[in-house]
Amino acid sequence: MTGRERVQARIQGRPVDSLPLMPITMMFAADTIGVPYLEYVTDHRVLAEAQLETAAKFDFDYVSVISDPAREASDLGAKIQWFDNQPPAIVETQALLRDKTSLAGLRRPEIADSRRMLDRVEGVRLLAKQAGACKIVEGWVEGPCAMAADLRGLNTLMLDLYDDEGFVIDLFEFVVAMETEFARAQVRAGATLIGIGDAAASLIGPKFYHRFVQPYEQKLIRTIRGIGVPVRLHICGNTRKILSGMGQTGADIIDLDFLSPLAEGRAAMGESQVLLGNMDPVRALRDGSPDSVFQRLEACYADAGPRYIVGAGCEIARGTPHENVMAMTRFARSRN
Repeated sequence: MTGRERVQARIQGRPVDSLPLMPITMMFAADTIGVPYLEYVTDHRVLAEAQLETAAKFDFDYVSVISDPAREASDLGAKIQWFDNQPPAIVETQALLRDKTSLAGLRRPEIADSRRMLDRVEGVRLLAKQAGACKIVEGWVEGPCAMAADLRGLNTLMLDLYDDEGFVIDLFEFVVAMETEFARAQVRAGATLIGIGDAAASLIGPKFYHRFVQPYEQKLIRTIRGIGVPVRLHICGNTRKILSGMGQTGADIIDLDFLSPLAEGRAAMGESQVLLGNMDPVRALRDGSPDSVFQRLEACYADAGPRYIVGAGCEIARGTPHENVMAMTRFARSRN
């Protein structure tokens, strides 16, 4: 099976020849080809080269354009701090919507005229041309809670959940409409799966998650799946209190970070949900040994059951020994 066939078969519940392998690589991929991370996040040609070389070196079943959470915010006009060899950061003290009345005048970027969103679309196009026949090409968008926090400021958004329900709903509607078009552009360019990153959702409790976030994750996922591609939902952090809700979003693949046990995810989401994760990317993967990595993945597989995709809980950390990543590959190819 090709990597593309393997991932698609796992999503569809068909037999696979080995476990799909889909770990997130960003800074690790840039380091693999020896480029500063600033080049990786600003030039889709560099990103594509790094993804293709990393996927080939470790026999990953996919390539991805995930890089940083600031693409959409940057094109909307948010203040961004840039670093030579680290991900760009949104300047929360100067949040674009620090005055919430600004939302009424905010307009979605035209992707064809944007800078960073268009660069991601072109990254998808290049990856699809180079590897789309044999590997899944993953596009990427921000989830409703994460994008809202990028625009409003994380701490301020948390207060808005208590203080201004109407504003939060309007903001989430704006975000979902924008991310839908961003996803659509990536699918047109050749993406065969869309990843959604909604990290901020792990910081709120189940009450607000079910009231505000889950309905808009469901709406975004439903629309993207309607375009014709499966969806991967990745929420960094401790999501143990919202596992059942995540399983009801309609995402084809649910990523679990190392703080959220796979056994609990399986119990909360049922046998049909495809799970990915959840090895600690630092203590278990970066700081482990090939043997300990292999053993940890055996435990993950035992907890998750057959509807499983191999990956770390989050991004493979910079500085992870290549032999430890190869241990992930050896494990994936030894099981089905």
